[in-house]
Amino acid sequence: MADHAFGGIKIRHLFKIFGPNAKSHVESVQNGMTKAELNQKHAHVLGLRDINIEMPSGSIQVIMGLSGSGKSTLIRHINRLIDPTAGEVLVDGVDVVKMDETELRKFRRHQTAMVFQKFALLPHRNVLDNTLFGLEVQGVERTKAVDVAMRWLERVGLKGYEEKYPNQLSGGMQQRVGLARALSNDAPVLLMDEAYSALDPLIRTDMQTVLLDIQREIKKTIVFITHDLDEALRLGDQIAILRDGQVIQQGSSQDIVLRPADEYVANFVREVNRGRVVQVNAIMRPLRPGAAVSGVTLDATTTVEEAVRLLASVPDGDVTVIAKGSLPVGVVTFRQLASAMVSDCTPTHEDAIALVQ
Repeated sequence: MADHAFGGIKIRHLFKIFGPNAKSHVESVQNGMTKAELNQKHAHVLGLRDINIEMPSGSIQVIMGLSGSGKSTLIRHINRLIDPTAGEVLVDGVDVVKMDETELRKFRRHQTAMVFQKFALLPHRNVLDNTLFGLEVQGVERTKAVDVAMRWLERVGLKGYEEKYPNQLSGGMQQRVGLARALSNDAPVLLMDEAYSALDPLIRTDMQTVLLDIQREIKKTIVFITHDLDEALRLGDQIAILRDGQVIQQGSSQDIVLRPADEYVANFVREVNRGRVVQVNAIMRPLRPGAAVSGVTLDATTTVEEAVRLLASVPDGDVTVIAKGSLPVGVVTFRQLASAMVSDCTPTHEDAIALVQ
């Protein structure tokens, strides 16, 4: 594993304008010039406008948006495959924008790894040699590189396939090789650009599960780009939604579903399976002081869907909701849980006051 505690990623006031005189137009964009105006008046394209995102160490940050929203442009700024027009990209406290060529090469080799949509495997190398390619570039001794690569190939379910070539594998298996290659580098930052969007739905879900299982063990800082909201909600500890190069909303899955920032986000979340996202703590009624506690309890962070499954055989009535340390914090009924799967059943501020008086 990485040999020091990683400090996460901070993106501050990041602008990207595409065109020969990009820097001369930053001030105009900062002062409110629109994407359309910039293109019309100066024939320059606005890629990103004033992006500010903080990505905590060891978490999965999803960047989501439709095609052309700027999400792939944004992720390529983190390892500086694209240079910004203005702004800072701080990785573990160091501004990537200010790195010289030598520092940048070292940073890319040791601190970041990338998984691509199109797999980016080398066709003339077998699975094992594709997996250890990054270690080879780093100058790691062959025997050690093989040991590391074999361990990750087994972890992603490809033990026994190490002598196969990419053209002998399905798309899902090729992406497992891409993931094993990225993990073999043992970089603290894992960049995944539409990594699963070329896969069939069932394989895609399977790969999401693989990533979540591995993340529980390794706690990388993962930046995951997707245009699929269900994928974003399943994977993201935090989600940032982009539109026309701007962040429209940031927050947890629950924040996005329960409190969409505008009509654009509301349209995104309308068809979401709320039960898989919303937690019991969002719909419970606060517990009155001195109120009796039922024998049936639920953890406050249980999803509504899981709570319905757990309580399907329990007689209807109040269920006590508990927080960490087994402290009772609220009550909820099976009927409330079932209703919350199809509509917004969060208690109002007035409801909460009435219940605790």
